[in-house]
Amino acid sequence: MRIVFIGTVELSRKILEHLIGLKADIVGLLTKECSNFNADFVDLSPICKENNIPFRFVQDINHHDNIKWVKDLRPDIIFCFGWSYLLKHEVLKIAPMGVVGFHPASLPQNRGRHPIVWALVLGLEETASTFFFMDEGADTGDILSQEEVMITYEDNARTLYDKIVKTTLKQVTDFLPELKNKTFRRIPQDHSKANYWRKRQLKDGEIDFRMSSKAVYNLVRALTEPYIGAHVVYKGKEVKVWEAVETDFHIPNIEYGKILDVEENKITVKCYDNAIILTRHEFYELPQVGEYL
Repeated sequence: MRIVFIGTVELSRKILEHLIGLKADIVGLLTKECSNFNADFVDLSPICKENNIPFRFVQDINHHDNIKWVKDLRPDIIFCFGWSYLLKHEVLKIAPMGVVGFHPASLPQNRGRHPIVWALVLGLEETASTFFFMDEGADTGDILSQEEVMITYEDNARTLYDKIVKTTLKQVTDFLPELKNKTFRRIPQDHSKANYWRKRQLKDGEIDFRMSSKAVYNLVRALTEPYIGAHVVYKGKEVKVWEAVETDFHIPNIEYGKILDVEENKITVKCYDNAIILTRHEFYELPQVGEYL
């Protein structure tokens, strides 16, 4: 089974390395040379060079030159894992078996953008790792494989990302021979159950201490590495916050945003209900007790 691989993020690298370990026949790869869009961008070209896999740096995968390059490779199937752009019909129809995509959410629920971030921001207790056959919609195609991934209170973007990667590798191990042997199943999505998450904006990453301590905690853990970090504005400048801890604080007549304590590098701030301790951050100067964020 001849495979063309498309990807450009850390997840792409993990699956690519796993496929190589499984002796999959990867006949070509399309990726990006650099990316200002993907916080978890990874250059896949060194792996291709090491394993003699033909590769091509692309900007517009739907450009006719790139389509011709893929057609000339005569793939049986295309794997598109970690690519944040829609593939047009002409690309989707190249391989007889179609294009398998990936979305880290419980499709048909939670289609769209930034699924790991939104799952944590919204405080979900579970998500999923879903491989599906791509069509011209966004995350709308038939499901090939879906596995539940539980989210604990202690999880953050890094640990959830790693959980999902671990799950994907097991799924790939299971469905690769099914694809080769044509014993796989296509499970249509129930579109009546679908919702779409929007693209995250810069404003979505700003901590507003009118939020509950739980909401602030969720925002910080959702945007920590490998993503861009949540932030506060202090003296007119953006300050990144990478880790935070909720703490009980039940005095009712303290306004939100007031700094309650600064101990070493830990900053305790009143939220709408309780308080939050900013434990890892990039404050260029520590604020003082009694100031406001």
